[in-house]
Amino acid sequence: MSVAVVLFTSDLRLHDNPVLRAALRDADEVVPLFVRDDAVHRAGFDAPNRLAFLADCLADLDAGLRERGGRLVVRRGDAAREVKRVVERTGAASVHIAAGVSGYAAKREERVREALEGTGCELRAHDAVVTALAPGRVVPTGGKDHFAVFTPYFRRWEAEGVRGTLTAPRTVRVPDDVSGDELPDRDAIKNLSPGLARGGEIAGRKLVTSWVNGPMADYEDGHDDLAGDATSRLSPHLHFGTVSAAELANRAREKGGSGGEAFVRQLAWRDFHHQVLAARPDASWSDYRARHDRWRSDEDEIDAWKSGRTGYPLVDAAMRQLAHEGWMHNRARMLAASFLTKTLYVDWRVGARHFLDLLVDGDVANNQLNWQWVAGTGTDTRPNRVLNPVIQGKRFDPRGDYVRRWVPELAELDGAAIHEPWKAEGLDRAGLDYPDPLVDLAEARARFERARGLD
Repeated sequence: MSVAVVLFTSDLRLHDNPVLRAALRDADEVVPLFVRDDAVHRAGFDAPNRLAFLADCLADLDAGLRERGGRLVVRRGDAAREVKRVVERTGAASVHIAAGVSGYAAKREERVREALEGTGCELRAHDAVVTALAPGRVVPTGGKDHFAVFTPYFRRWEAEGVRGTLTAPRTVRVPDDVSGDELPDRDAIKNLSPGLARGGEIAGRKLVTSWVNGPMADYEDGHDDLAGDATSRLSPHLHFGTVSAAELANRAREKGGSGGEAFVRQLAWRDFHHQVLAARPDASWSDYRARHDRWRSDEDEIDAWKSGRTGYPLVDAAMRQLAHEGWMHNRARMLAASFLTKTLYVDWRVGARHFLDLLVDGDVANNQLNWQWVAGTGTDTRPNRVLNPVIQGKRFDPRGDYVRRWVPELAELDGAAIHEPWKAEGLDRAGLDYPDPLVDLAEARARFERARGLD
């Protein structure tokens, strides 16, 4: 019987998976393979929160395959070596993988291709699996290899259209003689965020259905409401591929309305960052547009930011949410990043690394390029904008409910007064376990402008 291998990566799902579908068309039997690659560990990318979510995803994928007569083969080691071993064991004629955009994904694909040389087995990389639209599918006129500005990219993205949605297979036949390791045990993973969500395709699809049929309708007006928590929380599922970006875009468009349109735009932003990184893989750690910054490095200030003890309640609430949930509201991410890079004037890479240590949706393209966007070294057309945490708090958390949830020390303060506790009358600040502001905002802004040559 003919055999094909599916190397699962960031597409841990059965529904709308072009990689799995192509393999099933190619062969009578399929080896669904996931390799816990040592390179991920060496790069320090296997953060506990993501490892736990991954364990959920793999368990769910294995269960779904078993319902269809198959199973998931999990191995640990070098991805290229393990793929070659499976090919040699089964005589597989093809290996299928989702095309990625990071430097790691490109190197993995290259190594697998090299490992298969001389085996008679072909590697087939499939586009529009991790993203809704493949990076490089649309490019600007004039010979440039990617869009550096979102608005013209989005116009072309909309005009191009997203591929149709594929159904999940009914049957998956797996060769009997292919062995694998035990599935990872979530309960054995230490140092998890206590409020970490559960992963897996079942959980992701339930979340999609509840989102599309409910809160998404108000997304355009409510997505920046910090206390309202009116975002989809689907980013971890998109990162691990338990939810398809293409299917999600299609379902949002089918539902329609201003909320659906606004949400689709956010999916396009995700694709935008992936096409930037595909063209400029060095942007994961190098400035996309150098501003010749002379970054400061005050370890006490950096530690205060990480621990949610800056004295600016909205920044501290954001960082505490990150620590507790392994996730943070998008508006809060922008504010926390702006405070570190523009107010404290600390290198964006410091913040990006801390986020990757905790975020369950720690995606290189979106995390790094969003950090660069805020820091003014990325694609932002207004690179010197500074987000004021007091003004942002009064605008996006006007009643102070978000801050009150995460900074209970300030719970006695009413309304918007919570964003400026140093001004609160009658507050016993001496007995309050909450710090004074780490820096003066006006002085910090002047320092930033001098550093950028704007004064």
